Amino acid sequence: MSRHVAIVTDSTAYLPPQTMERHSITAVPLTVVLGDRAFEEGTEISARSLALALQKRRSVTTSRPSPDVFAAAYRAAAEAGATGIVSLHLSADFSGTYDAAVLAAKDAPVPVRVVDTGMVAMALGFCALAAAEAAEGGGTLDEAVAAAEKRAAGTTAYFYVDTLDYLRRGGRIGATQALLGSALAVKPLLQLDGGRIEPLEKVRTASKAIARLEEIVAERAGTSQVDIAVHHLAAPERAMALAERLRERVPGLVDLHVSEVGAVIGAHTGPGLLGAVVSPR
Repeated sequence: MSRHVAIVTDSTAYLPPQTMERHSITAVPLTVVLGDRAFEEGTEISARSLALALQKRRSVTTSRPSPDVFAAAYRAAAEAGATGIVSLHLSADFSGTYDAAVLAAKDAPVPVRVVDTGMVAMALGFCALAAAEAAEGGGTLDEAVAAAEKRAAGTTAYFYVDTLDYLRRGGRIGATQALLGSALAVKPLLQLDGGRIEPLEKVRTASKAIARLEEIVAERAGTSQVDIAVHHLAAPERAMALAERLRERVPGLVDLHVSEVGAVIGAHTGPGLLGAVVSPR
């Protein structure tokens, strides 16, 4: 890394590999436990393998990286010339990843600012990109953190799931408990709010729910300059179709990313997930 401020995130940011390489962003992997075997997300288990396991109702759990893994990432950044590190992670309400990073930061060879972005998936990824761009422009540690926090404050994420069962099993649905009584009769739209997954709307059919998701994203984007990410799990056709419709509807669209979520998020949402992240520039 040639710049003085290095950027570290985690594997749930789901940044494209070429983007991470171009901006010298390091992603520390979370772990997926499938049956009695543990795999590092992004390197040892594919989202498609996970979807198949979930469909077969195999036991799937997730766990945070150890502080030692973060410590190694911080040492590597320092050895590559970084004089400071911004470490940006998924919502602490979802995972102990932030806590592990904080523990590792205490003994890092250079100053490390650990940030709970309250985000996940490309909502987190856009924060990491904002910090990287600030650092590349000669920004200080504080300026890179500020850029990430500003991006997080303006970013929103919405998603549709075929069933709330996976979120319920993983304990990730918070206030959406109110939806469980009618979960079988509706297709829920959810949002990321304050670092938690909250109910947004209840729609009767999948097609109507996806159409409503498109409307919400287009309304949120408005006419300002925005980046959008469309995520899915085992639903590539849905994702591409939504992305193309948003490309036509959002006049201020700058970058559009379409990707399958990794195993960690997929384990808690299940196959059929369709999500959209709106991140103003």
